[in-house]
Amino acid sequence: MNRVFLAALVLTLAPVSALAASLPPDRAGGQGAPASFSAAQSLLATSSAPGNAYTAGASVVVTAATVGDLSTVGGSVVVAGPVAGDALLLGGSISARAPVKGDVRAIGGNIDIEESVAGDLVAIGYKVDDAGRAGGSVLIAAANASVTGGAAGPVAIYGNNVYLAGDFAGNVSVVAGGSITLAKDTVIRGKFSYEAPDVARIPATATIMGGTEYTNASYLPDVGTSRALALASLGVFLLVRILGALILAGLFAGLFPTLARAVTERAYTRRIRSILLTTLLGLAALVATPIVLVLLALTFVGIGVALLLGVAYVLLVILSFIYAGILLGTMGARRFAKRETILWRDGMLGMLALMLMALVPIVGGIIVGLLTAFTAGALLLLFFHLAFPQEDQTAEML
Repeated sequence: MNRVFLAALVLTLAPVSALAASLPPDRAGGQGAPASFSAAQSLLATSSAPGNAYTAGASVVVTAATVGDLSTVGGSVVVAGPVAGDALLLGGSISARAPVKGDVRAIGGNIDIEESVAGDLVAIGYKVDDAGRAGGSVLIAAANASVTGGAAGPVAIYGNNVYLAGDFAGNVSVVAGGSITLAKDTVIRGKFSYEAPDVARIPATATIMGGTEYTNASYLPDVGTSRALALASLGVFLLVRILGALILAGLFAGLFPTLARAVTERAYTRRIRSILLTTLLGLAALVATPIVLVLLALTFVGIGVALLLGVAYVLLVILSFIYAGILLGTMGARRFAKRETILWRDGMLGMLALMLMALVPIVGGIIVGLLTAFTAGALLLLFFHLAFPQEDQTAEML
């Protein structure tokens, strides 16, 4: 069925006039006559053309008879005049309200076929309603499809919800992801084969002469597949998160080595008491700021201040986490490489170590939290000194 659907889709996109060129003169439907071309934002075609007609516009209404083939492209397409040849209709909303003596190929959002089609019918859209009777085969692909006029040839439907009514002279094949419903007194003279999650609703008054073939197809994954998909999604999420953090740490370490060195020196040159106070300052800022934001947002005047403070808080959290990884990388470079120069790869290696440490239950989270709190306090102190510089702190800042 998939091959049939793909083949029909290719035929749908093929120009109808190219197919008609190979027809004999008695079936060409005015192919020898000159073609007419019309285009406008709102097009109303009230006069018939001697040959093929090509129309385009945001809104296209064709009320005149078409001697040859009709090809129409528009946002809204209404064909109210009979078509002696084939019809190719492309649009957001398509309504065919007149009979077509040839084939109909339609691609759109909502497609309504209200009159008979002497040839084949191919319709692809979100919603397709075929109330006319096709003299040839019918191929429909839509989320919601209904064929209420029957068909003289074989019918193949791919969709979610499918509704059938009328007299079908050939076989009917349906592949649905939702429900399949047959109306009362529906007659299928061939074989009715369908694939769906549930059994089709077939009333007692419906007649199926060629028998029914049902294939149970559940399109929802089972428990094992769901778990595998969840684990795969979690793995991709963690991988993307780690790669993003590595790239940011490498960029900040390479582009702003002075700031990274200042944070590292505060961890190396300060006493234990100063390191603890810096960590407590960062922890207080990370914990207390959301509470302050909520209190400010309760007042009309404080909403603007809360917005600015919230942006600053988000930046502080991101920078604190990034420089926690950079701090680990520079500490490793000093410890193992005996190097005090900060390179971009130090930030990436440190961030990788920090991310792996965060995966360790409880202990890893506590260590990452303390490192992030320390870098948050260090960054706050550095920003404070930059905003309010003092002579005795200039050398330390630089």
